[in-house]
Amino acid sequence: MKIPKIILPFLLLLLIIGCSKDSTDSGNGTPRVDKSANLKALGASANELLSDAKFTSLTIEVVYVTGFKPTDVALNNLSEFLLEHIFKPDGVKITTRAVASSNKAPFSIEEIAQVEADERSVYNAGDEIAVFLYVADGSNENDEDNKLVLGSAFRNTSIVLYGKTIEKIANNSPSTAKSDVESAVLNHEFGHLFGLVDVGSPMQVDHEDPESQAHCNVSGCLMTANIEFGGSIIDMIDNNIPELEDLCINDLVANGGR
Repeated sequence: MKIPKIILPFLLLLLIIGCSKDSTDSGNGTPRVDKSANLKALGASANELLSDAKFTSLTIEVVYVTGFKPTDVALNNLSEFLLEHIFKPDGVKITTRAVASSNKAPFSIEEIAQVEADERSVYNAGDEIAVFLYVADGSNENDEDNKLVLGSAFRNTSIVLYGKTIEKIANNSPSTAKSDVESAVLNHEFGHLFGLVDVGSPMQVDHEDPESQAHCNVSGCLMTANIEFGGSIIDMIDNNIPELEDLCINDLVANGGR
């Protein structure tokens, strides 16, 4: 089977994790927590997130470094975005919790994965699927002058937002609210968890950007690369958070979503 190129950067990370314990045991008889379902490749849980065939509810554990809590507006916008595109009859729940800085910025994705291993407390259980969202107090190690990484969906139920970089982008545009930048990046990264573009939710019509894998080539779509990598995100927002265009929506519907 041909492995999608977008998954390749994560294989080493997954192999490292696979060599460690995939469950926890307090040693006092407390049942172990099975983590294996949340340690898969990006897009592997697209259908499970979109449909209610296996999971009827979604919990999002937001863990943020003190001082970098996402705005309430952005979290509310995320809830609306999710309910618009997924089937979860028992609802979507978002919890928030502050943690101390890891003091590791700028971050590699492996360092972010270690933060998740240290801080994540909610995993799939019963008919509830769980997503971990970490808001870091620093930047990505691969940032360049003209390309800033604002966020990354790096496993099937794992997302990181680079809070300090998002603040920098928002502060450079007095007319753009931080909550709008957060919303665009949050929704974009959940789009990747949903398997867009062609990473778990097969394309019904070819619309992948040939210059940026897993991104949409339709101008103005939420899943264009400009959202994730800074670029012209401010111009794209312009007081309106980008939405999924029809080709991306069709992919989600074909894979169990709305």
